[in-house]
Amino acid sequence: MTYGKIMLGFVAAGLLTQPVLAATTLGPKDQARVARSAPRDRDEVRYCLIQRKKGAKKGTIIGAAGGAGAGVIAGGNVGETLLAAGAGAVAGNLIGKGSGTNARCDSVLRRNP
Repeated sequence: MTYGKIMLGFVAAGLLTQPVLAATTLGPKDQARVARSAPRDRDEVRYCLIQRKKGAKKGTIIGAAGGAGAGVIAGGNVGETLLAAGAGAVAGNLIGKGSGTNARCDSVLRRNP
């Protein structure tokens, strides 16, 4: 394992996570979901959707970095390292979405589909 491969892994992980960091507001579908929710639940629905989105972003970043790190440690070439980072990002996104909210948010979001 060389120093160059380690640095390449960090650069690749950084490039993969840049689009994820840009999104900080709710999209049109989530805004529509907030608008059609019960008036007493609107603030909670908005909060829970933002928390879910934050969890997904955090999971994506951690997953991409972990995948890239694993690819570098395993001695993979650039393509294998990028593939591992991409797979880690997808897995981290799904895990982060699920763990980004608590039981209260889960019940509020289930009540207001």
